[in-house]
Amino acid sequence: MCKESYELLGLDESASDEELEKRYEELKQKYNEEKWQDGEAGNNAARMLDRIEAAYAEIKEARLAAAAANQKTSDDVFEDVAAAIRSGDLNRAQQLLDAFNERNAEWHYLQSVVFYKKNWMNESKKQLEIAIQMDGENEKYRSAYEKLKARADYAGQTGGAPNTNPDPASGGQQMGGGNWCSTCASMCYTYLCVNCLFNLCCNCR
Repeated sequence: MCKESYELLGLDESASDEELEKRYEELKQKYNEEKWQDGEAGNNAARMLDRIEAAYAEIKEARLAAAAANQKTSDDVFEDVAAAIRSGDLNRAQQLLDAFNERNAEWHYLQSVVFYKKNWMNESKKQLEIAIQMDGENEKYRSAYEKLKARADYAGQTGGAPNTNPDPASGGQQMGGGNWCSTCASMCYTYLCVNCLFNLCCNCR
């Protein structure tokens, strides 16, 4: 039915919103003037005016619905990414992120979580910083960043821990040093806090 509405307005479905508005105003003015003619000509113009109004309303409603569907699709993609992360399928999560063009704050947050799960702490931190730059009021992003930063700072002070901060290109070689036995419990607690935070953020969307 919407195709017929476009045809009635003399447009195709690829017409921009500006073209739609312009054509609608032109036809409305035309038939508003002609409806005052005597006889059948005036009656036909009045009927055409009603059809133009109905066609315009239908097209506008369809375009608003399409815009809402596109937004829902974005949310669905991000939920799929979060579900893949929760199930441990990081390859799937990364594929979904790579294929999605709308790289907003939530995209960078989810990319940060994927990097964190891979134990790529520097890359995870960078993605969180971008998310915060784009949406500085988001408490989820800020909390994750503070926890991740605390983990990195603590590891630096204690001489590091296995796979604390590997570079993706280095193969994740372990960092040694420090008195591991004396700091194990405290460090494990720090890591657990960060890990729980990321897990909760992916569960609470």
